[in-house]
Amino acid sequence: MTILDPPIVRAPAFGPGDWLNTEHPLTMATLRGRVTLVDFWDYSCVNCVRTLPYLTAWHERYARLGLTIVGVHAPEFPFGREARAVRAAMDEFGIRYPVLLDNDYQTWDAYANQYWPAKYLIDARGYIRYRNHGEGYYHETERAIGALLREISPDLDLPDPLPLLRPEDAPGAVCYRPTPELHAGYLRGSLGNQEGYAAGATALYTLPEAREVDHFYVEGAWRAGETYMAYVGAETGSVVLRYAAAEVNAVLSPNADAVERALHPDAVAEVEVWQDGAPLTRDSAGRDVTFTPAPIARVTRPRMVNLVRNPGFARHELTLRVRTPGLALYAFSFSGCAAAPGETDARTYIAT
Repeated sequence: MTILDPPIVRAPAFGPGDWLNTEHPLTMATLRGRVTLVDFWDYSCVNCVRTLPYLTAWHERYARLGLTIVGVHAPEFPFGREARAVRAAMDEFGIRYPVLLDNDYQTWDAYANQYWPAKYLIDARGYIRYRNHGEGYYHETERAIGALLREISPDLDLPDPLPLLRPEDAPGAVCYRPTPELHAGYLRGSLGNQEGYAAGATALYTLPEAREVDHFYVEGAWRAGETYMAYVGAETGSVVLRYAAAEVNAVLSPNADAVERALHPDAVAEVEVWQDGAPLTRDSAGRDVTFTPAPIARVTRPRMVNLVRNPGFARHELTLRVRTPGLALYAFSFSGCAAAPGETDARTYIAT
């Protein structure tokens, strides 16, 4: 049985911003009489991306029965403010429900939200009745949707909740604690090189022989921005990190400059992916790696790129050989959701 919150807290109004997938801006007044699911997300956030198949399926299942999903896109990185980039991500993920570009975080602040992703379920009278932060609790959320729809139409015939779409989403699934998310840029970066950050300037970096976990290291000429490291060398540069995980993602862009991206929308950057001192093998390649025959990730727009999908949880050293000047690195994220018998740091999966 799903426990709904009592109808006490009114949902805040949406803040200003551009709307996608709708002819007119939505308001809480125009949504009155329907159930509304507000989802705070960012298209380069791995935890958000893993929830999107459920949201798109709920839209298909319940929109005709009285549910409106509103995606509130609150950008983690500057490129997430660009409508063109968000539209491309919506096409990639099959998002057909309305999305508000909350570039100034006014809706985020109105909800006092602190998480990507975060879901707020609002009843037909405009009260927040259910909330969930992070991944997981998909059956509970879908049952809450059904319960609020039945408050409007008690005899409504509802389908059974969706089957869980990934083994990692199953109750009691065991995963392992992966390397934490690593960020580039001088505001909160995890760069391990002794040279450190030269804010806004170009520096020449060398790889130290001793490399620690929970940091990444670069080699060659790089420029540090607030939220990124951009490769500016003429030869091949490198990014190296030791990690513990089953899966590795990187947020990358062909260029860190918005004007350059607008002037050169067809620009492509390439990175060659190596693991443990050798080219990445096909059985460990992520979805965005192709073989030419070298393992290559091609970056055509700012996005999260899936680089590595190992058969199991383990410790490795990842090397990205950057072939294209201009490529910008923003962050690495990791998943530890792969069974590895005998490990002692296993935990029940909720979110990474």
